[in-house]
Amino acid sequence: MADRNVLKDPGREARLFSDRLIVATVICFALASLLFIRYYYLQIEAYATYATQADQNRLQTQPLPPRRGLIRDSNGLLIAANEPSFLLSIVVERTGGLDDVLNDIGKIIELSDEDLEAFQKRRPSTRPYAPVPLKFRISEEERARLAVNSYRLPGVVIEAQLQRQYPLNTLFAHAVGYVGRINERELQSLPERLYEGTFHIGKTGIEKFYEDALLGSVGVQTVETDARGRIMRVVDKAPPVPGSDLDLYLDSDLQLAAANALEGSRGALVALDTQTGGVLALYSSPSFDPNAFVNGISFADYAALRDSKDVPLFNRALQGQYPPGSTVKPAIALAGLHLGLVTPETTVPDPGWYKIPGDDRRYRDWVLRIRGTGHAPRVDMHMAIAESCDVYFYDLAREMTVDRMHDFLSPFYLGQKTGIDTTNERTGVLPSTEWKRQNRGAAWYPGETLSVGIGQGYMLATPLQLALMTSIIANRGHAFLPRLVERINGELQEGERVELEAINDSYWDSVVKGMEAVVHERSGTAFAMSRGLSYRVAGKTGTAQVIGIAQDEEYNEDEIAERHRNHGLFIAFAPADKPTIALAVIVENGGGSSAAVPVAKAVLEAWMAKQSRADEAVTRNG
Repeated sequence: MADRNVLKDPGREARLFSDRLIVATVICFALASLLFIRYYYLQIEAYATYATQADQNRLQTQPLPPRRGLIRDSNGLLIAANEPSFLLSIVVERTGGLDDVLNDIGKIIELSDEDLEAFQKRRPSTRPYAPVPLKFRISEEERARLAVNSYRLPGVVIEAQLQRQYPLNTLFAHAVGYVGRINERELQSLPERLYEGTFHIGKTGIEKFYEDALLGSVGVQTVETDARGRIMRVVDKAPPVPGSDLDLYLDSDLQLAAANALEGSRGALVALDTQTGGVLALYSSPSFDPNAFVNGISFADYAALRDSKDVPLFNRALQGQYPPGSTVKPAIALAGLHLGLVTPETTVPDPGWYKIPGDDRRYRDWVLRIRGTGHAPRVDMHMAIAESCDVYFYDLAREMTVDRMHDFLSPFYLGQKTGIDTTNERTGVLPSTEWKRQNRGAAWYPGETLSVGIGQGYMLATPLQLALMTSIIANRGHAFLPRLVERINGELQEGERVELEAINDSYWDSVVKGMEAVVHERSGTAFAMSRGLSYRVAGKTGTAQVIGIAQDEEYNEDEIAERHRNHGLFIAFAPADKPTIALAVIVENGGGSSAAVPVAKAVLEAWMAKQSRADEAVTRNG
């Protein structure tokens, strides 16, 4: 026991404990000081910064896409609407593992390769913590499946939204156009703020031309979210401004009449209101369903449309450039009168062919293969228009020259765009000696002038241009340029007036009477149309060659492949004395004008029936 007391040193132990206590106290004080300093920094010095970051974790600013403007026809019928649908999106930063989430979603609903590819393309252009669209227009069943599995799908968002829908499917596809998803190229050029929360943009037609008006202005809201990104409450909100609604001149009844009459054919019809320039009908056949393009058409479906030999995506009314054939003869006859080259009584001999002095080549009249001779020993202007005598217009064209024809026909908007308020209009061709020099690098030949005189050769026109030319003739020298949109948010849109130089009234009378004879005289080329009509129509038939026929060969339709047969054309206005409608029709490979005349009659009958009902209503209410 004594040995143990010797070894034990209480004083030393006390000093050691005291030293350790001091060191521990110093360390604790130092740590406490550091903690206090850090606490002071966080709570006092950096309070504003971290408070803002905390709010950003809790509060989010979200864009509110505007409602796209509606499009209605002249009857108030919706032809471009918005329908509710659900959009599946992913907030990538909240997933914890994007590949796993995508894999889980794919087990719950069907995801196509195109959906996944489009999603990956959208990611780089999307702001952090903003939803990236994965699949548009999911079904109620798909939405329910995702909702049940939401606990294992972090970052997945299902939002209600309005999507473009075309209730009448194919009927207005070429006129109205369609919207589609914004692609990468468009993303580079579009103002980001303007299209926040919007995934679609006008691609063609009215939808593209009036994009700025239809789009509206984006709104914004600040929301409070929980840790999973779910919205708890709306803190602040600035609502979006909806896009402007458009009311069109287009009439669904006339459009349907054109569609039914052209069914099974390749062709187009354009009808104009002669008093306003409003486009009453604009139909291209065959058509397509624009709804397929709204959320991205599949590669297979697009390939079927693109590769179809009937090219349904091609807007024949505005883009189709065809030889106008004899439909230009009334305008050329008017030029002959105005330039003093002929009078209504001037006659030319018609053996069924024409020869340029000093040239042995015979330029045949279409009637030669039917009758073996001409229309009559001598033909005047009235007969030339009514029976479409080529020989008369060969002779007139040679006297007039191609440059004078060009100068007279230019104000009719042949060879130039009409400026219609839509996309993809083409110019056509109104040839001249200068045009050929610039575009063909060659001189003009006399025989080419004869071809232009009957609407052949280098001359090309769109159905829209022919309809405008017809409207100018109907109004005897003036018209309004074609317009599709009548009102924007109820405000009337003014049209631009076309005015030709003054032409003698008697000249207009002679040409219009000749056009009436086309329909109402037994020898007229469209006499069959007059059966059952309660009003008078002024018209002109036309046939455009698709393939050349040698001088000594005969055109035999039964022996020619269907797509090599002649195009059929027809222009008309009615009523002849007080025109309210002017139209032009083309039926590709129809064999001749007989294919186009019934199409025009169907639309005229629909229009005149509507006019009659309107007049009766006014009488009853008056």
